[in-house]
Amino acid sequence: MIAATQNKGKLKELRQITEKYGQQLISMAEAGLGDLDIEETGTTFAENSYIKAHTVAQLTGKPCIADDTGLCVDALDGAPGIHSARYSGVHGDDQANRNKLLKDLQDVPMEQRTAHFTCCITLCWPDGRTLVAEGVCPGHIAAEEQGEGGFGYDKLFVPDGYSESFAALGVDVKNKIGHRARALARLEELLDAEN
Repeated sequence: MIAATQNKGKLKELRQITEKYGQQLISMAEAGLGDLDIEETGTTFAENSYIKAHTVAQLTGKPCIADDTGLCVDALDGAPGIHSARYSGVHGDDQANRNKLLKDLQDVPMEQRTAHFTCCITLCWPDGRTLVAEGVCPGHIAAEEQGEGGFGYDKLFVPDGYSESFAALGVDVKNKIGHRARALARLEELLDAEN
């Protein structure tokens, strides 16, 4: 199965989680699509994950899994949302995105800094068969960065029930309670129901 992402942090996380389901993911580069840039023209996480998975499945003739993930902050009316990777105006600049988020929330009191990560995962087969699963992880945005691990907004996002960010909690915790883990667990349920 191919993972339709150029994001190395996301690929690593997907591999760590899918291994426990007995799946071995190969990267787009390993599938010969290393320089493919798929334009995400959807208006929802589901549309964007489908665009990526469907495109790679059609190009390779192999099943493909893709996710679209974003951070939705209540005080910002759900922003950055589907624009999370390019919130600062530059795609994939994690530090600039975190800096902009902190700046946009600088006058927002802690009790109003609620947020959630959403992950929508689409699995497409070359014959057009498709499964879609979603996972949500609620939490809040910290006042400053915490921890050294993770990627994206992990240094700022504190999941409900914890006092530290995903980056400080570490990959093992994130891979148990996080949005991507929840979406993959739902996908496994859908796959089990089909068999």
